[in-house]
Amino acid sequence: MAIPITYNLRSVAARWRTAVVSVAGIAGTVGVFVAMLAMARGFQATLIASGSPENAIIRRAGASSEMDSIVALDQVRIIGDAAQVARGAGGVPLVSPEVVVIGAFQLKSSGTDANVQVRGLSPQVLEVRPSVTVAQGRFFQPGLAEIVVGKNAVTTYRGLDLGAKVRFGGREWTVVGIFDAGGSAFDSELWTDAGVLAQAFKRPENIFQSATVRLESAAAFDGLKDTLTSDPRLSVQVEREEAYYTRQSQMVSTLIRVLGFLVAFVMAIGAVFGALNTMYSAVAARAREIATMRALGFGGGSVVLSFMLEALLIAAAGGILGCLAVLPLNGFTAGTMNWQTFSHLAFAFKVTPQLLLAGISFALLMGLAGGVLPAVRAARLPVATALREL
Repeated sequence: MAIPITYNLRSVAARWRTAVVSVAGIAGTVGVFVAMLAMARGFQATLIASGSPENAIIRRAGASSEMDSIVALDQVRIIGDAAQVARGAGGVPLVSPEVVVIGAFQLKSSGTDANVQVRGLSPQVLEVRPSVTVAQGRFFQPGLAEIVVGKNAVTTYRGLDLGAKVRFGGREWTVVGIFDAGGSAFDSELWTDAGVLAQAFKRPENIFQSATVRLESAAAFDGLKDTLTSDPRLSVQVEREEAYYTRQSQMVSTLIRVLGFLVAFVMAIGAVFGALNTMYSAVAARAREIATMRALGFGGGSVVLSFMLEALLIAAAGGILGCLAVLPLNGFTAGTMNWQTFSHLAFAFKVTPQLLLAGISFALLMGLAGGVLPAVRAARLPVATALREL
């Protein structure tokens, strides 16, 4: 005969103090586990969102990122002549040659300096990246020391409000606009005219770090790659923008996941021992109950199943509580270093249903580990000896 589940529910309620300790331990472990995964997922999603399937980024052959790449102006013109590149008004190729530098700006949260990516672009970048819109103010004018600031940069760094004057690169700049890049990495950047930025940082005006192009269609990428890599005048690598930013996210997101798993593993050991202690205490306190059930005809397998079910109930409660504790973090903005560009990147935690399911599964696994040994001990308890106990 199977032991009714109502017996387990009443047993947990009767010994609620020890059960609460186990629930709290499992909830804390699950909370940390899901929070770290949500952080990694949010960081990765922020960078991946920067890429468009209809954009390609061209860099020097062998360069690992924009920071160590060089693309000359004459190469940009050759790139713009490719048939696969989309055209704007008047047949102008949608190519944005870009200069990338790092500036130091104070964090609002701590007052310490952080590396911020400042990107110099062509004025037609809004056609190359149509997902980016000006939320406040206006876009910068070519040839002027004007900058537009990503929406996350405004809230993260000091002195970047609309209309503010900010000094970096040896000159003063005016914030003329705030742009919205849809939650991508661009929201943490400052944008300005490429020529003005190059002058400020004493760089040649005909040298860029990369060129981003708008394709005629996503399917035109392979044709563009073949055209540019086979041209003897060029020594470049052509990559989908999505693939480039996905690769950039891998190092930090993997590091966060590894640290999360290590912390969760250490905490899980404590949670499992807490569950073991709770279940062993239940076995000791209910020796006569177990013996009575065995005498009434309940088999050893039923007893094992009963105690395992009780452990899983406690674990499930802890898992659900841990997931509920993490839910408010969804959308919470944090920041970290992007080790590919050595710049500070603001991103939002991303708590997904898949992560919550993983957290509850992790809790059940801890409950299973903490319940199996006490359940086996309960099933092996000598019936005659237990019935003679007080």
